[in-house]
Amino acid sequence: MATKDTLFISGLILSWYMSNIGVLLLNKFLLSNYGFAFPIFLTMCHMSACALFSYISIIVIKIVPLQTVRSRSQLLKIAGLSIVFCSSVVGGNISLKYLPVSFNQAIGATTPFFTAMFAYLMTLKREAWVTYGALVPVVAGVVIASGGEPSFHMFGFIMCIGATAARAFKSVLQGILLSSEGEKLNSMNLLLYMSPIAVLLLLPVTLAMEPTVLDAIRSLGRTDNLIWILLLVNSSMAYSVNLSNFLVTKHTSALTLQVLGNAKGAVAVVLSILIFHNPVSFIGMAGYSLTVIGVVIYGETKRRFK
Repeated sequence: MATKDTLFISGLILSWYMSNIGVLLLNKFLLSNYGFAFPIFLTMCHMSACALFSYISIIVIKIVPLQTVRSRSQLLKIAGLSIVFCSSVVGGNISLKYLPVSFNQAIGATTPFFTAMFAYLMTLKREAWVTYGALVPVVAGVVIASGGEPSFHMFGFIMCIGATAARAFKSVLQGILLSSEGEKLNSMNLLLYMSPIAVLLLLPVTLAMEPTVLDAIRSLGRTDNLIWILLLVNSSMAYSVNLSNFLVTKHTSALTLQVLGNAKGAVAVVLSILIFHNPVSFIGMAGYSLTVIGVVIYGETKRRFK
């Protein structure tokens, strides 16, 4: 039985790695190398897949029981969370047009800094001072990496910082929503309700800011059928990221997921350099390494002094 459990958890972790790193690299390929310059539409494809697969997972397969929205207040919170979630994903996708995955991951590693800041501002929840001290190398590492990044792009940097902050803000909001008495939703049910709202939000934005996207897809589809496969695989992997996050957390712990996230960033950096051959500098890699070390120390201090 123990062997079966170990194999099952190992399979979950492997699927988590493949989906997280796969969707990141495929986003970069589509937006920068393939010439599909439509990050908002790409995000809408992700959320459409999440809506469809969430319905199948919960209503058809019944991986978790269906939870209903109990109040108008809860619905408004879910809608607000959808807006923040869309902002984080769109900003991240836009940044991949201008920044290499390695630098994108370095900036993304500062999520604990923004999470701690928003948690204090919104819930007045304080951590031990040693925990806040661990965030210093997290931020310092990104500052160093920015100065040594050969492919630095200011707009991409701003989009990535904004996406990272929005992702941290979403985590705090989600924590409040998932822990509120009488309004508790598990992550999969939350995604089930968030995804359709996100699609409705992104549709008019896509039509307004990327009006040529449908013509571009049809044009690409006539010359290269691969575009349809790439969009389908990419969107399916986006849902797989959310599903695997939920399952890994459920069968291990949130701390395990955080440790895996630290390692995922390092693996993504190496694969990005090997696949896309983006230039890196010693200073940039030193800065990113300092950030990862800071995140590891932050996780450990948070565990010990909670």
